[in-house]
Amino acid sequence: MIFYFSATGNSKHVANRLADATDDRAVNILDYSLEQTIELSDEKMVGIVTPVYCGGVPYPVADFLKKAKLKIAPNTYLYFVGTYGNLSGRSGSISGKYLKKNIDRTFDAFYGVCMPDTWTPVFDLTNQEQVAEINRKADKVIDNIIEKVKARSNGDFMEDKLAAWMEVVYPSMYKKLSETKNLKVENSCVGCGLCAENCPAQAIRIENGKPVWTKKNCVMCLRCLHYCPQFSILYGENTKKHGQYRHPSEKD
Repeated sequence: MIFYFSATGNSKHVANRLADATDDRAVNILDYSLEQTIELSDEKMVGIVTPVYCGGVPYPVADFLKKAKLKIAPNTYLYFVGTYGNLSGRSGSISGKYLKKNIDRTFDAFYGVCMPDTWTPVFDLTNQEQVAEINRKADKVIDNIIEKVKARSNGDFMEDKLAAWMEVVYPSMYKKLSETKNLKVENSCVGCGLCAENCPAQAIRIENGKPVWTKKNCVMCLRCLHYCPQFSILYGENTKKHGQYRHPSEKD
């Protein structure tokens, strides 16, 4: 089984490609409660596919690795895939430590895929040819990962990592960047409610026809921004000029 978290489709695409190539299932982490026991004893392989946030992993993935009641056989091949736009940070190491504390096992292999960086407060995604080329290169990397997973390869194959001190900085950095006060709504909003419906943190409700953030912090996946049909949700001064993004597989 392959568990994934995905805001704009990058990690979902990787998970689906792995599932298709290995005759496996790709399932959304958000579909599972931390209270339920997840029986994986018959699974030959278990994968985690996640975007990299602030050099670590999003809150739902961290919670899953820390707290999910996973029943996994000793010989099950465990692997981690981080999707990132700039640096993979310490996402593999952090996730491996979370899993170790939870089930006293870590991942057998760590992989990374460089994909379009959806953190548009910084990164510009308006050059469609450039974005398409990044995705073409990513698919070739995914091909390589598929072969390694089929061979049950062991080791850390992640590139673009940061020094170990990033593991100390990641929690406070992520907490600061995930404050919902950073998100704004323009008057062009039509109150369609898609942002509230699809928020993985359930941090949005519609009041008087406009989204209101009800929590101090959210996952800050920016799904609300990238999927807004009017492009009315912004984070800082740059997101409007840096564009919206969904992986091509999400547009089919």
